[in-house]
Amino acid sequence: QQLLVFIAAGWLLNLTPGPDVLYIVSNALRSGARAGLVAGLGITAGCFVHVFAAAVGVGALLSASATAFTVLKWAGAAYLVYIGVMSWRFAGKATLVKLDDGAAEPITAHLRRGFIANVINPKVALFFIAFLPQFVDPARGAVWLQMVLLGALFAAQTVLIFGSLGWFAGGIGSRLQAQPALAVWLDRCAGTIFFVLALHLANATR
Repeated sequence: QQLLVFIAAGWLLNLTPGPDVLYIVSNALRSGARAGLVAGLGITAGCFVHVFAAAVGVGALLSASATAFTVLKWAGAAYLVYIGVMSWRFAGKATLVKLDDGAAEPITAHLRRGFIANVINPKVALFFIAFLPQFVDPARGAVWLQMVLLGALFAAQTVLIFGSLGWFAGGIGSRLQAQPALAVWLDRCAGTIFFVLALHLANATR
């Protein structure tokens, strides 16, 4: 019963619009379905970093240390601003991502950006250290192992939800980018979204 509650909570949390969802949609609209799907996989991979950190107690450091939280927060905001600037600077110049097109933006770039954007977000770290322990029972065995297993289950749900979202949004973006003017507009909208996310993260408090 407790596991079913965890799964239901995970689905609701992943479906709630937030920075991760905006990041995936913006990538998918400007660079196609593969980019959206891979961006979602990058974010999911970043979740594993936070899960293991929470399991070994690193997340507690962010929760207890204002300095650690602030440093990571501003590093994350700066990275999002950088992505936003690049989106505006090269608006319309990045073609749809194609695995057989060497001139297109490498698909691994979206994986890397999604991973980094998730890892350097201290609010995600605090989420896992606050969320996972609620479903852990010390009487059932090693706490750290239970947290890792629960985190893996949460990540599996994330792959399904974010992957589907990225693929759907990418299908729309692929059609829109058939028109060069719209491609420029989509890139600039994506850049603006990154600026908003950076501002949101910069205003975050513990």
